[in-house]
Amino acid sequence: MDTLTRKVRLIIIGDEILSGRRQDKHFSKLVELLSQRGMQLAGAEFISDERNVIASTLARSFATDDIVFACGGIGATPDDQTRQAAAQALGVELALHPEAERLIAERCADNERRGQGSGDMSLPENQQRLQMGVFPAGADIVPNAYNKIPGFFIKDHTFMPGFPVMAWPMMEWTLDTRYKHLHHQSTRVEHSFLVFKLPESRITPALEELERRWPGIKAFSLPSMGGEGHPHIDLGVRGEPEAAAQALAFLRDEVGKVGGELSPPEK
Repeated sequence: MDTLTRKVRLIIIGDEILSGRRQDKHFSKLVELLSQRGMQLAGAEFISDERNVIASTLARSFATDDIVFACGGIGATPDDQTRQAAAQALGVELALHPEAERLIAERCADNERRGQGSGDMSLPENQQRLQMGVFPAGADIVPNAYNKIPGFFIKDHTFMPGFPVMAWPMMEWTLDTRYKHLHHQSTRVEHSFLVFKLPESRITPALEELERRWPGIKAFSLPSMGGEGHPHIDLGVRGEPEAAAQALAFLRDEVGKVGGELSPPEK
């Protein structure tokens, strides 16, 4: 597959996000990490903790060639259903990953040295912790720099905890280890300018003509009601630098032709 066509998507899993008890922070962070590497996010979904919902979402996602980051639901409490749903979607068994088992045992030993619990892995609480290393058969681990308890990777899907302190380093590791060849494959720029005294309906034909003339360029129009300032439109283009510069010049000319102004009216 042409690597330039690979899409990157995000799946956020958790009833606490949908109910508003917690606010998602992963979307903006992944956009930032991708941008630093010359990549961009193609889409995002927010879904509940229900296993069948997760499984159906993942079954659809696994059928694509997309690169997907999934956050949430890989713990070992009853509301953590992502590991099980991923196995269900793939039609494979769950199994304790040997490397995950070793890392979780290391974490328990670390805790014991700090006077927090026991490193005896036969204890019920540590056997429960080992459930966090039970992944779909065929999965690889994703290192967790924060507390050693790994996430997992299978079929271009990276599964991470919902905690940013754990998930964000995992995102970076995955992008820099598994997808380094996709960094900065193409240069894309975004240009915009504010237009006043111009309804969107009057500039829309120019936006349509712009995308016909420069097929690889996306035009955008973001109207603002002004708030305490003046109503305006944020007009712009994004895409390959040379074509974007040409399209931007065309758009500025068209704004003038249909009566738009580039400076706010005096109060």
